[in-house]
Amino acid sequence: MSPKLAALRLRLFLKAKQEPKYRFYTLYDRIYRRDVLRAAWELVRANKGAAGIDGVTIDQIVHAEDGPGKLVEELHEQLKGKTYRPQPVKRVYIPKPNGKERPLGIPTIRDRVAQTAAVLILEAIFEADFVDCSYGFRPHRSAHDALAAIGAGLKTGRKEVYDADLRGYFDSIPWDKLMSAVEMRIADRSVLKLIRQWLKAPVVDQRKGGPPKRQDRGTPQGGVISPLLANIFLHWFDKFFHATDGPGQWAKAQLVRYADDFVVLARVQGKGIREWIEHTLEERMGLELNREKTKIVNLRETGASLDFLGYTFRYHRSLRWEGTRMLNIAPSKKAVNRERAKLKEMTGSRYCYLPPTVMIARINRHLLGWSNYFSYGFPRGAKRQINRYVRERLVRHLNRRSQRHFRPPEGVSYYRQLANLGLVYL
Repeated sequence: MSPKLAALRLRLFLKAKQEPKYRFYTLYDRIYRRDVLRAAWELVRANKGAAGIDGVTIDQIVHAEDGPGKLVEELHEQLKGKTYRPQPVKRVYIPKPNGKERPLGIPTIRDRVAQTAAVLILEAIFEADFVDCSYGFRPHRSAHDALAAIGAGLKTGRKEVYDADLRGYFDSIPWDKLMSAVEMRIADRSVLKLIRQWLKAPVVDQRKGGPPKRQDRGTPQGGVISPLLANIFLHWFDKFFHATDGPGQWAKAQLVRYADDFVVLARVQGKGIREWIEHTLEERMGLELNREKTKIVNLRETGASLDFLGYTFRYHRSLRWEGTRMLNIAPSKKAVNRERAKLKEMTGSRYCYLPPTVMIARINRHLLGWSNYFSYGFPRGAKRQINRYVRERLVRHLNRRSQRHFRPPEGVSYYRQLANLGLVYL
């Protein structure tokens, strides 16, 4: 990001912070600025990602005769002349931990660059409004911050937790209510029209085939601007929660939200809190709670646990101080099982042709990302399980590569031999 763009974002943020009711009337010309579009391209390129419905990939744009400069210039002219129209969104499906699939909308790279340019401008404004209880898809905030907030809340005695699950949140956001939330800050009609175009872009389902279909609600999960729009909408739930008539005041409850995943911590989860949450989300905001997955967890009870963002919160009997229960935060069983499944896929028979050093290098890169995320709390036990499973899978891989059974050199353990081949243990 250039110093000029960083200064622009700072000015927008400060203006929004100083005047909470100010509506911005002239933003569109900022979005199509060449330096903003160039920064947007670099962010899209760094994020990589698959091609959209047009089949154009990041590498094709990078190695084209005119390079990314042509894309930036075309977008600049189209946005400036208001001839820009988004292309259809490609819908694919990715597996979920429960065996089901999640629909994912992939815009073309051209549209991802345009959306990123809009995010660079709009994010600075709405960041001034967002409440501290929100952690997902926000700059300088992470899942670890959300986990720390839950841990701090539990230590203050708020050990009854309303664990919510919104049914298909990204696909069910009502457009009229979403645009009303956006218009609380944005009055520039050209920007509002641009957002509506992205919301209304037709979807091409790669599995079902047929002509493109237009949606009547939701923002495609996978679009660059979707996380910001999702946060803008649920920001009003955060605001309502902390208002004078919200449970943040009269029940002294604590809200921790990461995108559409949230928990409410309180000393006692009374009927009033539950009814307030359900009424606000369903009646007032037009969303739907998944009653089968939404539950109340009382962490004072023996054996009770809360799963959030891949971690499990549970109180264990202290081994040091008799009669004391200590809070334990560790990777959840589901997270460990998902990682085992991924490692099994990476070391499966379809990759038996890979030399051991090549496969180990791939596994190391993958484990580094997993370990970085699951470094919070007390992950040692989970990492031991993963180390043990990786050894088993790699020994099986080595046995598949030869008719002779794999044996390490005399006096060398399997653990040491795999380390000699380059395996990095967690």
